[in-house]
Amino acid sequence: MRLVKLHESVGFGVIISFPTGVSYGNQTGGTSCLQPRLEGVYVPLRNDCEPAPSSRLVSPEHELETHFTEPPHEGTGGVDGLDENDALFIDALLVRWRVASIIEVDRSRLRDSHEAWVWAVITGEEEDGIYAGLGPYPRPAVLTWSNSD
Repeated sequence: MRLVKLHESVGFGVIISFPTGVSYGNQTGGTSCLQPRLEGVYVPLRNDCEPAPSSRLVSPEHELETHFTEPPHEGTGGVDGLDENDALFIDALLVRWRVASIIEVDRSRLRDSHEAWVWAVITGEEEDGIYAGLGPYPRPAVLTWSNSD
């Protein structure tokens, strides 16, 4: 299977499970440096860059990095799985960044989730969104971003 490594990418995105013959992998799990992968389509979500002189990345990634580097995770990456508090935090983040209408954390996969690799469910497509035709929905997916190691 073909593999695209997202290790050098920045920002927040989702890998939507879909039979493409291409897997996307990322370095995840904080200092554990796990290497999970999923066959599908990678879609960057809600990333922007402020104009010069700051040229700062504006992305949900910053809030996620803070969440996983502070207690209770403290950089360990949550490799033993996430809990309901993590799911509530991420769901609230999805609301703030206006993607909660099409994506939600998959509560049945919290034990399989960890920093920078959170199982989710794609419930549909945004009107005039950046992807189309990946149904039927719901469809499994993984939220991913730069690992904080």
